[in-house]
Amino acid sequence: MTNFDNLILDVDSYKASHYLQYPPGAEYVSSYIESRGGAWPETLFFGLQIYLKNVLTKPISRSDIDEAEAVFRLHGEPFNREGWEHILKAHKGFMPVRIQAVREGIVLPTRNALVQIVNTDPEIPWIVSYLETALLRAVWYPTTVATRSLMIKKLISTALEETSDDPAGQLAFKLHDFGARGVSSKESAGIGSVAHLVNFRGTDTISALLTAQRFYDAPMAGLSIPASEHSTMTAWGQDGETSAYANMLRRFGGPGKTFAVVSDSYDVYRAVADIWGGTLKSEVETMGGTLVVRPDSGDPTVVPVNVIEILAEKFGSRINGKGFRVLPDCIRVIQGDGVNERTIAAILANLKAKGFAADNIAFGMGGALLQALDRDTMKFAMKASAIRFNGDGWRDVFKNPATDPGKASKKGRLALLREDSDWRTIREDELHADAENLLEDVFVDGRLMRDQSLDEIRRLSWP
Repeated sequence: MTNFDNLILDVDSYKASHYLQYPPGAEYVSSYIESRGGAWPETLFFGLQIYLKNVLTKPISRSDIDEAEAVFRLHGEPFNREGWEHILKAHKGFMPVRIQAVREGIVLPTRNALVQIVNTDPEIPWIVSYLETALLRAVWYPTTVATRSLMIKKLISTALEETSDDPAGQLAFKLHDFGARGVSSKESAGIGSVAHLVNFRGTDTISALLTAQRFYDAPMAGLSIPASEHSTMTAWGQDGETSAYANMLRRFGGPGKTFAVVSDSYDVYRAVADIWGGTLKSEVETMGGTLVVRPDSGDPTVVPVNVIEILAEKFGSRINGKGFRVLPDCIRVIQGDGVNERTIAAILANLKAKGFAADNIAFGMGGALLQALDRDTMKFAMKASAIRFNGDGWRDVFKNPATDPGKASKKGRLALLREDSDWRTIREDELHADAENLLEDVFVDGRLMRDQSLDEIRRLSWP
C-alpha cells in the first residue's frame, strides 16, 4: 500500500531525473525562496516550522526507497537508488541539508530572501532542488494567507483608529475564519487558519487549533461563539422564525455571553425591524449578553450597513468620543457572505459615511481568506543562486529572462540585513563582521535548530 507520507514521492516528476543533469564535479548547490512581488508590497513570513517538524525531522526508510523506485520506474522516470541509499546509510535517512530562514512573524518587503537551503554532503548536490516542491509549498501558502490576513488587519485597524474609542481592544476579533469548508483539504484548512491566527483570534476551523498545538505550542490559538445556520432556523418554518430566534436567546443568551444568529432566511430587513427590534427587543436588551445578527445574502457592501441603520432606529445608539454612532452593547452585526479585502473596505467606508463606528461590525471570511490565492498571488519562487565544484569557491547561478525581467533571480550565497526600517538581501560574502544575518539556521541534518511559539510570532508580526 502506498505511503502518502513518503518524502521521496512528495515531488514533481521531473525532479527524479535532475541528479543526472548537473555539471561534472558539482558538490554543493545553494537555493533561496522569495516573493517577487504580487498583491502586496510586503510579506508576513510564516509556516515553515510546520514542514520542518512534520516532515524533515523524520528519516526516510529503505521501504520508502523501494516504494519510490517502483513508482518512478512505472511512471517513466529514472530513479537515483544509489543517492537515496547513501542518505540512508551515511545520514540515517535524514536529509543532509542546512536551511536558514528569517524568523516567522517578521514582516518585510517583497523581493527579499526568506529561506536559503544548501546541501551539507558533497555527494548529493541534487537534494536541494529535489526538496523544492514540498519546501516551496510549505512557505508560499501559509505566508500568503498570513500576509492577506495582515493586510486586512491593517485596513480594519485604520477604520477603528478613525471611528472607535477603543480600537486596540476590539481588533483581535474583527475578522473570523469561516474557511474550513472552502479549502481543498483538512491540512490546508489547519495550516491556512493558523496563518490567519497570527493576526486575529477568531476561527471556526478546528483543525487550526490542533495544528497550532502541535507545531507552535499554542494550547488554544483561537476562540469562537455559538452560532446558528440556516438549517437550524428554517427547521422551525417561516411561521416559526420568531420562535427560532427566541430559542437562540434562551439557549445562548446571558450575562457576558455572545452568540450569532443568521437572520436572512426569508427577509432580513423584516427580521431585524420586526423580530429583533420588535417582538424580541426587550429580551435582547435585558439578557446581559451580546446578540450578533448575521445577514448572509444580498450586496455585501450595502445590506449589513442597512441592517446596522435599522438596529440603530430600533435599539438606539450613542455618540462616541470621535463623533460616531455605536449600537448598544447588547447587539452587533457580522458580515460573513461575499467578504474579501474589497468588500471589507467598502463596508467600513459606507459605515463611516453614514456616521457609524467600526465597532458595530465584524467580518467572517471563508474561501477568500484560505483558498482564493495561489503561488502567483505573491509570485513565490525558489531558485538556485550558487554552486561549488571540486572544492572550489562558490560560483554564481542565476536566471535573467530577456522576455520577463521580473523573473530575474539573485546571485551567490545570500544574507538578509535590516538597518532601521531598510531590509536588504545581499551576498553573504558582503556581510560585515559586526552585521547580523537575519537568515538564521532553522534545520541542519535532521535537527530542528529553532522552535518558535505562536505567541512569539504574534508579537513579531504586530509589535
